[in-house]
Parts: sequence; C-alpha cells; structure tokens
Amino acid sequence: MSYVGENMKKQFVKDLKTGEQVDSAFSVKYKKPPRKYRYGYLFEFRISDMTDEMTVKYWGDNNENEVRKLYDSFNTNSVVRIKGMVDEYKGVKEISMSKEKGDGIRVCGAEEYSIEDFVPSIDEDTTKMMGELIAIIKTIENEPLNSLLFAFFSDEAFVSEFKKAPASMHLHLNCLGGLLKHTLNVVWLCQKIFEIHPQLNRDLLLTGAILHDIGKIKEYKVTTNIDISREGMLRGHIILGEEMIMERANNIPDFPQNLKLKVAHIILSHHGELEWGSPKKPQLPEAIAVHFADNCDAKVEQYIRIKEKALTEDPWVYSKRFKTSIYLE
Repeated sequence: MSYVGENMKKQFVKDLKTGEQVDSAFSVKYKKPPRKYRYGYLFEFRISDMTDEMTVKYWGDNNENEVRKLYDSFNTNSVVRIKGMVDEYKGVKEISMSKEKGDGIRVCGAEEYSIEDFVPSIDEDTTKMMGELIAIIKTIENEPLNSLLFAFFSDEAFVSEFKKAPASMHLHLNCLGGLLKHTLNVVWLCQKIFEIHPQLNRDLLLTGAILHDIGKIKEYKVTTNIDISREGMLRGHIILGEEMIMERANNIPDFPQNLKLKVAHIILSHHGELEWGSPKKPQLPEAIAVHFADNCDAKVEQYIRIKEKALTEDPWVYSKRFKTSIYLE
C-alpha cells in the first residue's frame, strides 16, 4: 500500500478514549530502551501532537532481537504511524501495542503529514505583533538602549527566530509564536505599571521587558516537538539571554557601563527567586516590575489553560503544579 500524499493524522491525543483503536500519526518525544517483562520484552515511548501527549507501551514476545529492531526503527522527533488500543493504567490513559494483536510502528515520510498537526501556532498574526513591538521600541528615547534593541530587532535572522520561538515546553504558550506573544504581554503590563508608577525609568523598564526572555530562542529547539537544547538544559535561557545582551551591548560604542549592568541585572533576576532559577534577586524597581509582569502573564495563562482543559463535572479541579484548587464555574 502506498501512503504518498496521504495525511496520516486522523486522530488527536486529546480525543482518544479508553478502549478506542488507534491508527494514526504522532510525533515521538522520547524513548525508553527495551526491558524484560513476564512474557517477553517491552519498550515504551512518549508520543505527542498539537493537542497533548501520551505514553505508548509495546508488549513484545521473547524474541529480543526483533523487539530491539522495532525499537531502533524510529527515533526521537520521528513522526510515526502507530496501531494499538487506548488502555488505562492507574487512572492515566496510554496506548498499548503488541505483536500478537498485529499492532505496529512505521516511520512516516515528510509528505505524509503536516507539521502544524504536531506543533501548534498562536492564533494571532505574528507579523502584526512584531510590528507592534517595533513601534514600542521606537519610543525608547535613551540612545544606548534604543541602539541595543535595534541591534537585535534589525537583525533579520534574530527576528525570524524570535517570531517562531515558543515561550515554554509545557507550561505556557508552548507554541510557535509563543515567545513573541508573551513578550508583548509583558511589555504591555510594564507600560501599565509605569502609568501607575511614573517614577520608574520607562526606557530601562521596557528594554528589560522586551529582552527578558530572548535566551529562549537558544534554549528551545523546534522539530516535530518543542524540545530543550543542550545549551538550554545545561545553562538555561536566563544565562543565555544575559550573554546575548552583553555581547551586543559591548559592540555599541560608549554604552554606559552602569546602564549595561542594569539591563543585565533585569535579565538575571526576572524569575524573582533563587529557587526559581534566578542567579540574582531583583534589586531595581524596574527589575521587580519585570519579574511580576512576567510571572503574572505566565501564571494567568496557565490558569486559563487549566480551566479550558479540565475534564470534570466538579466545580473545581486541583492543580498539582500550583498546589491549589482552581474554580471552574
């Protein structure tokens, strides 16, 4: 049978129900090597699409070589067509596959799927949003800060990466364009904070808001999944972002050293607490403003998502991440 030109994406993770037969394409997030179980060898892997993710378990027989050959036939980030059934283990849905039932795994060719089925994009027009951000940058009157911002946003390669980067892997705006949307939200929040507290240095505040997460274009990599890069895992977007800023600022003639340090400090402290990944706690009023604007946008978006995804008739749902119930009515 030829599958050329046929879109194999016919089922989405969020719609799968216990007892349902699965025959569709999914992206592979990670794999766990084969191991022995009572009746043979099994391996598991995590699949995903734009709606959610789920664990798949392949229950093989005692032919270890055959099980390992199937395991080796696909890789992380591959798009695979799988056949199996949705089971439930300890209250969590997963896909069960076995040779005995004729289930299988096949790597799909690029012509068989659309990347949009696996990595979602924001609904908004990113070109329009980037235009709004550039318009705000043009209002920055401090010449060194204006030059720093345009050192980034006049760079076509940087802008291209920035427009498509996600804001996170899982927590908030984990989609193409998510970083741009989050950044613009933080900038708008900081503008409102400035209206309430005009004693703040507006140019420093907005520069920090615009640049606070730029390290995420290096922290994450997008293939058929949103994944973390080696730099992201070992160093993180805060350190990467501060390094990017210092590198560009050092190439701007006569950039004031103290101003450079203030911008760097906002980046290094924007998570607010050492246990949240900040190398420094905020020591400037502009830094604490960026921290709370960043935290506000991320947390509100997560609460909204929890409400939208809640599958219960109860008036509330408990969030393990926030360690509290979230009211749904």
